[in-house]
Amino acid sequence: MKKSKYSPAPYSVHCVIMGGGRGTRLYPLTKLRCKPAVPLGGKYRLVDIPISNCINSGYNQIYLLSQFNTESLHRHVADAYRFDRFGRGYVEILSAEQTEHGDDWYQGTADAVRRNMIHFHAKPQDVFVILSGDQLYRMDFSKMVKEHLERGADVTVAAKPVPLSEASGLGLLRVGENAKIVDFVEKPTDPEVISRLVPPELKSADGMEDRCLASMGIYVFTATAMEDALKGDATDFGKEIIPSLVEKKDIRCHIFDDYWEDIGTVKAFFDANLQLTDEVPAFDFYEGERPIYNRPDILPTAKLGKCLVTRTIIASGSMIGESTLNRCVLGERSMVGDGCNLESVVMVGADFYEDHADPNIPELGVGQGAQIQDAIIDKNARIGKNVFLSPKGLEEGWADAGENVYIRDGILIVTKNGVVADGVHIGNP
Repeated sequence: MKKSKYSPAPYSVHCVIMGGGRGTRLYPLTKLRCKPAVPLGGKYRLVDIPISNCINSGYNQIYLLSQFNTESLHRHVADAYRFDRFGRGYVEILSAEQTEHGDDWYQGTADAVRRNMIHFHAKPQDVFVILSGDQLYRMDFSKMVKEHLERGADVTVAAKPVPLSEASGLGLLRVGENAKIVDFVEKPTDPEVISRLVPPELKSADGMEDRCLASMGIYVFTATAMEDALKGDATDFGKEIIPSLVEKKDIRCHIFDDYWEDIGTVKAFFDANLQLTDEVPAFDFYEGERPIYNRPDILPTAKLGKCLVTRTIIASGSMIGESTLNRCVLGERSMVGDGCNLESVVMVGADFYEDHADPNIPELGVGQGAQIQDAIIDKNARIGKNVFLSPKGLEEGWADAGENVYIRDGILIVTKNGVVADGVHIGNP
């Protein structure tokens, strides 16, 4: 039979995004949603970052592995990423499922990929790009894949130079000739081990802090190397798979020295949002050539009264009264009454407008006269009139009997669907 001139590409790239576990360090933002579904920047979700990076890299075969509090994540992905049938692109959600081989949850990142290998239909020459669903960065994965293929590597790990003060919470690696990884330690705490992993070129000569190479949790595997790595019972890439491959496989390093933030804690989430209000933010959504994609909306433009607004982002559908806002991020349908003062506040917004308010509870949003500092107001929260909220002077944990206000990492959080009654005073000025 004559071979068709329309033969398939020599290899396909399968992008696999890890949906994450319980996200305990982000609690209570993850009380009712998984980490990738946590809102970001007024109108996005964390999962939009890796998906957009895939699309901007020219890759549109994307799998999202999820298992914990997935409803809002599934709804967002279904609304936002609808590819036409001619482009053959997709974002396919693969949740943990019961099979004849097992009925328990994913036990880790590697275990999640292992259980879904049957769904990827990968050929031996194919390439896998393994990604996290809770990081903020822009990266062209095609450059990393090209470098991986040109080197003939089995595995490539993306790494970023970081100060030693940040090293204990990350996987650290050391490279030899031709960027070959010769040592890898996941989240070391021993100062001697950390010092051993500092390469000569990252040692400071001017009194500044030494740096080391930290894994970003982004990996490129050839399909055959992936299958070999998953033959055992290892459950996690960073803790088990990557360290075990250092002496067995040709494992290389791809250096990425640009903005990258792991949104693993409440403080990291809070700071990542507020940096967006800087005149020149470290991560900029206003970049035309490499956009961050999102679901389309039919919301009206934001409406502001006689406000004093400084370094603030206000998403569509919001209505702001005669108030003062300084360094704030307000999400879609954010409602702020008159006489309010918001200082360093991330307000997620609301899922709906309220046509008939219940007189027994505050209306959606922030009521008139409210004073709020250093806070995250989660989605559909209701804050009454003349309320004062600040984390100052408060210990970590629930700050009210009704479990609507939580203190973590020095930040006050009004929970999703939380209610704060009129006149409530929490924290110190």
